[in-house]
Order: sequence, then C-alpha cells, then structure tokens
Amino acid sequence: MKILAHRGYSVKYPENTMIAFLEAAKLNIWGVEFDVHLTKDNQLVVIHDESINRTSTGKGFVKDMTLEELQTFDYGLWFAPEFAGQKIPTLAEVLTVFKATPFQINIEIKSDIFEYPGIEALIANEIHAFNLEDRVIISSFNHESIARFQQIMPNVKTALLFASLIMNLEEYIKKFNTDAIHIPYYYGMRSIVQQAVKNGIIVRAYTVNDGAIARQMESLGIDAVFSDVVNL
Repeated sequence: MKILAHRGYSVKYPENTMIAFLEAAKLNIWGVEFDVHLTKDNQLVVIHDESINRTSTGKGFVKDMTLEELQTFDYGLWFAPEFAGQKIPTLAEVLTVFKATPFQINIEIKSDIFEYPGIEALIANEIHAFNLEDRVIISSFNHESIARFQQIMPNVKTALLFASLIMNLEEYIKKFNTDAIHIPYYYGMRSIVQQAVKNGIIVRAYTVNDGAIARQMESLGIDAVFSDVVNL
C-alpha cells in the first residue's frame, strides 16, 4: 500500500513542522502531504489551519501576518514541551527536505476558506525552482484553484479533494481533467467510487491510521492512503 505521511510524521511530531518532515523523510514510504497558505507579504508557508491559534503560541490568521511576524511564535510547544522552538516552515524549506528523497510530494493549496490571489503561480515557481515537476501532486478542496494551477503548469499532476461525494462524480472529474481524487476513506467502498476505480480514475483516501482499514482500501483498489501513523 502506498502511504503518504499526513502533515509529515504527525503522530510523533508536531504537524507541518520541520522536525515532522525531517523524520518523515527517513521513512520507507511513498510520499508526504502538507498544506500551504499565503502570508500578508506573499510568502508561501506550510500550516494546516487558516489561523495559527491551534498549532502555535500566537493568534490570528496567516493571511494577516508577514512571514517575519509568523516566525516570532512557537509551533512545537502545543504538541509537547520537547518540541519547543519549531518555527513555521516555508514551502521552499520543506521542498529542500524532500528534494533529496524519492518521495511523491502532495501540496494541498488551502484556498477553500480564504482566496489567495496568485498562490497557484507562486507555488508553480517554487516547484520549477526545485525541478520537482515530475514528483509533485497539487490538491485542493477549491477546485477552481486546481483549474488555475493546471493552466500555469499543465505537466504537474493534480487531484480534486472531496469532503463528501457528489452525483455524476466521473463527469465532474472529467470537467477538471485531473489525475486523481482524494476522498475520506469511509467512502472508498461506495459504488460510485468503485465504478470510478474500475474506470481508471486514481483514488487516494484520507486519513487512515489503522492497518486493517489500509488493507481494506488496498483491496478496494484505492491507490494510496494518507496517514498520521504511517507504519500501517
């Protein structure tokens, strides 16, 4: 089963931090997944939430702060005292870690709550700078963002993220000309998903932290799973 480390090695280390990525890079797995937001001064940073409240010592929205302001807070203490000192990573810092690995790199564009004008082009520039066009997967719940990215960098793989299933799924996927869909694992057995798998659509499932569920996904033809635990 192909496994992607969800927000890095996030069961043991604070999610979306450099230590979580450095430790994930040591694992014998298929890939890594992480989330990208845009700061007030147009810097690409890796963090899951729109705000820093949950995973840092600060408060506020990423979009309202500069990179320098965001880096004044601690992003490890919330997880455990021994991880004090972790800073918010930039996309370039994370790509530097995985450039030296064979990992597939799933970058989720987190523009489904707040639109970040120009974020697709900025991400494309970083991918090109690191020469990672053949190893990146771009995903988002904001499917228009995926369409914009495809126009900028059509040679990079993309995936539509879904929190729930929709009618006419395959017709919708074809409309966006994407490579794959990412869905909650509990939809993997639904007939509409199984039909998509049979028709050659790549389906990946999140978030799987149980080995039995991972094996079930594999038996259903799911291509890969996102996991915090990774050792499934």
